[in-house]
Formats: sequence, structure tokens, C-alpha cells
Amino acid sequence: MEVGTGDRFLRLLIEYGEDPVLLEATVRAARGRSELVAALPEEETRRHVRALVRGVLAALEDGGPGGEVLAAAERLGSDRARQGVPVAAFLDGFQAGRAHLVRTLVAEGRRAGVPDAVLLDGVTRIDEITTALVHRMVHAHRVTELETARTAREARVQALRQLLHGEAAQVRAPLDPAAAYHCVVSDVSDPAVAARLEAELTAAGPGLCGLVDGRFAALVARLPEPAPPGPLLVASPPAGLAGVAPMYALGRRALRAGAGAGLTGMRELADLALLTVTEAEPELGGLLAAALLAGLDPDEPFHRELAETGLAYLDHGGRIEPTAAALHVHGNTVKYRIRRLQELTGRPLHDPAGGAAVARAANWWWALHRWLAENTT
Repeated sequence: MEVGTGDRFLRLLIEYGEDPVLLEATVRAARGRSELVAALPEEETRRHVRALVRGVLAALEDGGPGGEVLAAAERLGSDRARQGVPVAAFLDGFQAGRAHLVRTLVAEGRRAGVPDAVLLDGVTRIDEITTALVHRMVHAHRVTELETARTAREARVQALRQLLHGEAAQVRAPLDPAAAYHCVVSDVSDPAVAARLEAELTAAGPGLCGLVDGRFAALVARLPEPAPPGPLLVASPPAGLAGVAPMYALGRRALRAGAGAGLTGMRELADLALLTVTEAEPELGGLLAAALLAGLDPDEPFHRELAETGLAYLDHGGRIEPTAAALHVHGNTVKYRIRRLQELTGRPLHDPAGGAAVARAANWWWALHRWLAENTT
């Protein structure tokens, strides 16, 4: 559209669009509407306002926004995403600046005698152009935001992987090089489940989570209370970042042992020490089972019940009632089974009065655990 065709609104925009007073007032309107935009350098806002005003003018002259105008809108959206300004906040600033500019043009047009119909048509065309620009800005903002998030996420996960593998890593937020962290490991490979676990673990304090070696792992400052239910998670004691690699290796071993025992939920690494060590020596456990449990027949279901009861009895400190509750049987049933187990093996299962009681209890526990693992299908 040529200026000489009588488009008085276009002439009005040309006249006032480069007016420094109007430009500054538009900049103030944009910054006043959004605190995040106001936090940016003022020249940054001024540069974008000037570019968009020129873009609208060019679009009015050409009958619509061209490639350069749309590219300028995309740059604005991308810049705001990289600057960390949310799309809603940056659109608030954009719309405030646009509204101030339109109000000023309408007021000046009326003072200049421009008919209301011409002003209305001009404002409508500006709205059509700015709508197209907003679509481009929002799209570019979202694309850049996703790319930035993905890049930052990949960098954090790479740092987590390096720390857990004992490699040199650049420590960034949310980790503090001087702090200690629990190393949490799991066998979770489903991204959706991993995302849920990340939210639960980091709700208690800062942490770094991701898929390492194909499975969810985390370094967290504090463990959630209560512990989240669900898949087995093994959590180490807090350690400095230089010491998390050994915790990760131990946690993976404990995880395998805990999974083999059918455990679920969050478990302290220290609580799985005996299970982890004995699981790593199956041959020795088999020899111990053969020595202590020679009187049990693996083909006899009742003998498996005896072994399960003996293991539960040891797990509950040799107490009848807690053992019965865990097995959902009567206390007398537990007493009978323990008596029969001792009769068949020829050895007392629990003898606190004898010497080396702890070692004997541990040997019984290991033997029963190994015997059940070998003979339960």
C-alpha cells in the first residue's frame, strides 16, 4: 500500500512511529506491565519496541507481515526465552506496549481529524498483524525454551553420570561442591516413573536426578519422609561428591540383592549390608545351607514353610508374636514350626545364652536365605 493513496492512518503511524517521546512511553508501558521484562536492560526493551514498530509499519505498507518482520518477532521470542522470561510475562509486556501505542495513535488521529472509521480500520489491521507476530513469538519462545531445557538437562545428567562413575565433572547448581548427598539407585527405566520419583526425591531438598546406565539414580541432600512407596530404591548415607562413586557401586550391588529378595520401597544401604554381602557369595551360602539344613527336604512343601518361618523368626529378633503377625499365622503355629525346624536340623535356631550368638544367628539367616533361594520356584 502506498502512502499517497490516502491512507491517513498509515501516514499517522509513519509520523509518530519514530517519535522518541512515543517510543520511550511505549517502552515504559511494556516494562511497567511485567516485572521480568523490567528486570532486563532498558536498552534491550527499547531495541525490541523499535523493531516491532518498524515491523508493523512495514506490514501495513506491504499488506501483511513479511519474512523480515516475522523473523524479528521470532528473535524477540527466542531472546526472551534465553533470558528466562516466561511467555506469559513477556506477552504482558508486549501487549502493554502495543496498547499504549494504539491509544496514542487513536488520540493523535482524532486531534488531526482522521475519521473514526479510518482509525478503526487501522487498529483492526494492526491487531491482525500483531496477532501474527504473537504467534511467531510464542512459537519461537517455546522452541527455544525446550531446546534450552533439554541442553541444560543433558548437561546436568552428564554431570550426574560422571560423578557416579568417579570421573571429573563440573559441579553446577543444584549441587553444592561442599555439601554431602545421599546416592539413590533403582532399577527404574520408565521415564514417566523416573519423573515421578524425581519430583518426590527433590521435594525434600535440592538434588540431581537422571537415568544413569539406563536406570534412575539421584544425588539428594535429604531423603523424603515418609519414604515414597513403589519400586525398590537404595539410599546411601550422605557423602561428599568425591565419595559418591563408591556409594553408587555399593548401592547397585545392594539393589540387586534387594530385588532378589523381593524388597520394595526405599531402603537404607546400611540396612541391606548383610543381604548384599551374602548375595555376593552364593557358593559359600550354599555350603553353609548344606551344613546347617541337611535335614530339610527341598521337595517337601512343609519344610519350605519351616525355613520361611525360621527366617522370619530371625528377622524379628527371635520374637514369636511379631513373627506370627508377619506370616499371618497364630503364635502357636510359629512355636511348633520352630521346634520342628530345630528337630530336623538338630541345632538350636536361637540361643542367646551361648557364645558367638550373633555369628550363629547370621549363619542361620544366611543358610535359610540361600536354601530358600535355591529351592523355591
